[in-house]
Amino acid sequence: MSKPLRMLLIFLLIDAVAVGVYFLVKGSGSGSGADPTKDFAWTTMDTYYQPVTELEESIKADYEEKGLLPFQFRNYGRNAAVLKKFRGSKLVGAGVSVLEMTFKGLEDWAIVDVWIKGENNREIRRTVLYILHENAWKVADSGRLVD
Repeated sequence: MSKPLRMLLIFLLIDAVAVGVYFLVKGSGSGSGADPTKDFAWTTMDTYYQPVTELEESIKADYEEKGLLPFQFRNYGRNAAVLKKFRGSKLVGAGVSVLEMTFKGLEDWAIVDVWIKGENNREIRRTVLYILHENAWKVADSGRLVD
């Protein structure tokens, strides 16, 4: 076998091994491929629900004022992996540093999924980004989580 042909075969063999290792690692499901939202359960908030955090108190007061109780929610809190999956009207796949640059004076933030069953059994599901600014929780953006 000639030397150039032998080098070509070695090169192709190394490439095949590299591609095989890549697909093996990608297919194993470890790392960023795991769903960061799967560990969070839906919770029903009605007039009898006792909020656990200040954010939940703020959400309950807001939705009670709008007459939208009861509804279901999932509070992801300060989960950076969920923030990366968030697609809103202002932020798309942003990281924590982008969030801090966008909202000056940011004290805290949280992402909450809200599922409301409205009039005529119409379901509304939104993902809301809340920020704590000047000791008050405010809606910073609204959108959805990408699957």
